This record gives sequence, structure tokens and C-alpha cells, in this order.
Amino acid sequence: MISRTPHAPDRLPERLQSALACPLPGRAGQARMAPTPYRGSMDGRWEAIPEQHREAAVLLLVYPDAAGQYQLVLMRRPDYSGPHSGQVALPGGRREGDETLLQTALRETHEELGVDPASLAVLGALSPIYVRASNHLVYPFVATTALRPAFQPCEREVAEVIEVALARLRDGRFRGMEVVRFESFGRVRVPYFALPGTRVWGATGMILGEFLTVLEQLDDAA
Repeated sequence: MISRTPHAPDRLPERLQSALACPLPGRAGQARMAPTPYRGSMDGRWEAIPEQHREAAVLLLVYPDAAGQYQLVLMRRPDYSGPHSGQVALPGGRREGDETLLQTALRETHEELGVDPASLAVLGALSPIYVRASNHLVYPFVATTALRPAFQPCEREVAEVIEVALARLRDGRFRGMEVVRFESFGRVRVPYFALPGTRVWGATGMILGEFLTVLEQLDDAA
């Protein structure tokens, strides 16, 4: 059962749960924030999923702040010798043992941000996305809680907790495009979400692109 809060008169969690139970935007939603080669060029290499890939899961955790405005939590990963060093990401990680992918997302959120899974209401899932840099097929889940969590970030895995208002993600003034040179693809046009002091792009940006599309569909249905 979804917890309700007096600061959420629009019943966003309930509306999101209903929307996530319907057919999802899928690739069309992801593609709005995808690097240009993802859109039909480079011989489909952005779409192809190798048979020997690994599975991972992330969590989009939304919650109201003290003013009743919904927020989404992201985090900056520490600098390390890996493909996602220093990047802004959703809490999540690789599937372990025989756990379900939802269990993976909840466990990783607990380990990285200190959020108790028992305090969360899971609303549904978005479409999986393949991340070439780490060879992971990533499954995004959406959850909510009635109050802002008391985040306790793991210093080894989290350099910074970043809270962003959903209203900012939905505001086109805070989205942009830049040209980036990749060793494998050359110059690529990369869309991004502009946050205070940073940008969100790549797989996380594409997941947020589908989530943004779902939010816009809620507006259309209102």
C-alpha cells in the first residue's frame, strides 16, 4: 500500500503507479536524451546487447520535501579507475546471487544511501537499458516514500548526494546539448540535464528521459 502525505495533493505516487502499469515509452523515451549515434547510426552498435552481458538495477526514488515539492535523489560516484568514475548516477549496482532485480535495486540503495527498503513503496519499473561501457543491462525501478529519507551515504561508494526537484527535470531551460569526442565514435552530440554544478547524461540521462516522458504523459492525462 502506498503511503500518502498531506503535502501531495496531486497524488503523484498513485498516478505514477498507474502510469508505470501501462505500456511504457521505452526506447522512444530513452532516445530523447541519447547520444546521436544511438538514433539509428553506427550500424546499431548502441542497441545491440551481447549474449554475455551482466545484469544490474537502479532505483529512481521520489519523495516530497518540506514544501511538498517532489524530489529525485542522485549521487556522484567517487573517482576510481573504472568506466563510471566521478559520474552522476542513480543508486544501484550489479545483481548478486539469486536475488531479483528489484531486490538488487533496493539493496544497493540501502548500501549506498542508507535508505531502509521497508520505508519504500515500489511503484513500478521503467524499460531496461544496455550500458556498453560496463556491459550491463540495467533495469530501473521507481519507488517513493512519504517523507524525505535521512540519507547516510557510504563514503566508499558515494562522493556526493544530489537532490533534484522533478520540476527542474521537467523544465526545458535546464536541458542542453554538447559535442563530445569518443574514441570509438568520434564527435557525438550528447544531450544532458543541467543541475547546479554538474550535468547528467549517458545511461542515467536516458533513464531520466523515459521517466520525464512518463511525467509528461501524466500531464496530458490530467
